[in-house]
Amino acid sequence: MVTIDSTLDDIMKLDFDSREMLLEILQKRQVEARREEIAKGARKSLQEYGSGKLQPLSAKEVIEKLNS
Repeated sequence: MVTIDSTLDDIMKLDFDSREMLLEILQKRQVEARREEIAKGARKSLQEYGSGKLQPLSAKEVIEKLNS
C-alpha cells in the first residue's frame, strides 16, 4: 500500500535538483487543478443563471448577503 510517508521516503532518495523539479511540477499541477475547479464553478453558475435558477443582485444586496 502506498502511503504519504512511503512516498516522501522515496522522494527524499532523489537528488536535490530532482526534488526541486518535482516540487515545481506539483505546484503547477495544483494551480491548474484549482483553476479547473474555479472554471467548473463558473460554468455551473452560468448554467444556473441561464436557466433562471439565479437572479441578478445589486452590489449592495450581495454585500448584505455576505455579511449575514
